[in-house]
Amino acid sequence: MAAFDALKTGLQAAPKTWLVTGAAGFIGSNLVEALLLLDQHVVGLDNFATGREKNLAQVQQSVGPERWARFKFKRGDIRDLITCHTACAGVDYVLHQAALGSVPRSLEDPLSTHAANATGFLNMLVAARDAKVKRFVYAASSSTYGDHPGLPKVEDVIGKPLSPYAVTKLVNELYADVFGRCYGTESIGLRYFNIFGRRQDPNGAYAAVVPKWVASMIHNEPVYINGDGETSRDFCYIDNVIQANLLAATTDNPDAVNQVYNIAVGERTTLNGLFEAIRSLLAPKFPHLADFKPVYRDFRPGDVRHSLADISKAQTRLGYAPTHRIGEGLAEAMAWYVQDLG
Repeated sequence: MAAFDALKTGLQAAPKTWLVTGAAGFIGSNLVEALLLLDQHVVGLDNFATGREKNLAQVQQSVGPERWARFKFKRGDIRDLITCHTACAGVDYVLHQAALGSVPRSLEDPLSTHAANATGFLNMLVAARDAKVKRFVYAASSSTYGDHPGLPKVEDVIGKPLSPYAVTKLVNELYADVFGRCYGTESIGLRYFNIFGRRQDPNGAYAAVVPKWVASMIHNEPVYINGDGETSRDFCYIDNVIQANLLAATTDNPDAVNQVYNIAVGERTTLNGLFEAIRSLLAPKFPHLADFKPVYRDFRPGDVRHSLADISKAQTRLGYAPTHRIGEGLAEAMAWYVQDLG
């Protein structure tokens, strides 16, 4: 944690201006909150396609009126280039989180996924280049590894994408690399592995597994596991993601720039293991979960069987040091989930 502690001290001593796209979303709102708590100036951009006004209201309550006054929000869509140019004006760092997530969503509606994730990404890159921002940090994805069977996943060895969503995330990396070569734009891509934590939406057809299961258990509704439950993921708590974004934006290591990094913990958890971890945390407050069992159904198209990250590159070049493993993250987030969903 030495690198991150030093970074936070330095930022508070010399505040910068940051643009967070997708600011009303799960990851975006957590980044906005973390930056404001460090006395930074923050511009937020969101069109509320998946973001929620409630998230920003919680940030406002968390940071207090004095810090909240450092936040400027713009309602707009990254598919519009003028909006992107306006948002990037006068900004030091861009943390680009805006996207349409979810593999199933992309299979059902590839055009919308491409428009937000590929065209919108290119608009943001162009705007950041033209505004001469210091660094463009963007949410990449572990879906980029596609059908490559090797474990753990290492950044420079990928397979073929398994979904339209994965294609858009690979295109992001290619565009960022080309902008570095052609225009000198400094960027860093963070390949997220199954992020979870406070403010993650449990509702809708494309909700992530952790909040969806927590909500279902609290409300005594069925929890569905796709396949046999031995599918595994590298679950990563939101605080680790905040650390990675800030380190990536501000690193002065020349070898760290114009690269992509795995952002995870480096540990594999099966869906069966995740189910039991959540159930055991909730059972003391919800007695109906004492003998609660999941419902198994068919595997989901486009899903990879196992995912595990090698995080050594981020550790070495960025100073990334995850503070929360899955158990610690679930324990910390559960109070928020219970209050929000109960």
